[in-house]
Amino acid sequence: MPMTILLATTSRHKAGEIAALLSDIPGLQLQTLNDFPATEAPEEDGDTMAQNARIKAEFYSQHFGVRVLADDSGLEVDALNGEPGVYSARWADGSDADRNAAVLSRMLEVEVEDRNARYRCTLCLATPETIEWEGEGICEGEIALESRGESGFGYDPIFGITLATGADSEFVGKTLGEVAPSVKASVSHRARATRQLAEHLNSR
Repeated sequence: MPMTILLATTSRHKAGEIAALLSDIPGLQLQTLNDFPATEAPEEDGDTMAQNARIKAEFYSQHFGVRVLADDSGLEVDALNGEPGVYSARWADGSDADRNAAVLSRMLEVEVEDRNARYRCTLCLATPETIEWEGEGICEGEIALESRGESGFGYDPIFGITLATGADSEFVGKTLGEVAPSVKASVSHRARATRQLAEHLNSR
């Protein structure tokens, strides 16, 4: 059955990743906020990423009267007491490179064995009437000693892969900024959450 979902983002990177991961869903058409009239975004004042994803999904589904998929993702660094966390996109002023530099600066005195971190992605699928589905994906890793690679976006160039299986195990030690999009689509937090969503959509 045909289904249209509005992705609650204007980011071409994020939309592209999700679209690629859902490309096998029959009859699925994806749109982004770029396809709709500009509107003021809701305040993401939740205490968790799951709450922020729900805020966005409920707001845009009710505002535009369509089915909406929203995500909230972020980096959690153990040595920084879980920061940047829900503030990942605005933890430091400037560009992605500026935020990466800010994390590395805070981690200068942290030993290699204490640089554990994780990427977390929460997804919320909502209709104007209800929350249809929620899920979460986590990618465990570590903060690299320096920024490496120009692939991906966000904190990818400083996020080292520590857990991978099968053919992906050869990429352990690389950052997400150093690997091909196909590898990120296999191991990333967003990939893991979106695969759960794909199972939900295929079970309709």
